[in-house]
Amino acid sequence: MLLENTGLVGVRSDLGHLDDSSDKLGFVRWQWEYRRATYDLKLHDRPSGNDYFLRVTTRAIEGKLENPDAVLEIEAVYIGRATFPHGMEYESKIPDAVMGIANQRVQELKILLS
Repeated sequence: MLLENTGLVGVRSDLGHLDDSSDKLGFVRWQWEYRRATYDLKLHDRPSGNDYFLRVTTRAIEGKLENPDAVLEIEAVYIGRATFPHGMEYESKIPDAVMGIANQRVQELKILLS
């Protein structure tokens, strides 16, 4: 599910600051290459036993990701349910408790990046 109106889309940050800020909130830069990076936050829903990932996608607009001074721009923020063995499903309903935590982390990240 694509999260609209997060206030993060279009935000720019250097790689070092984005890595530090996202790490403080529990995000991990999992997927990355020279020009793109994805930051994931794993959220577990105890009642269902499902794991969900809040995902922030970025693209380098200056430099490459091997340089901490590279400037990245956030392209999208979305959330999905993890599927076995290693996939994501973005169409299912997200539990309210998980969405609450996801929205909180989005706002915290927005504050850290401003």
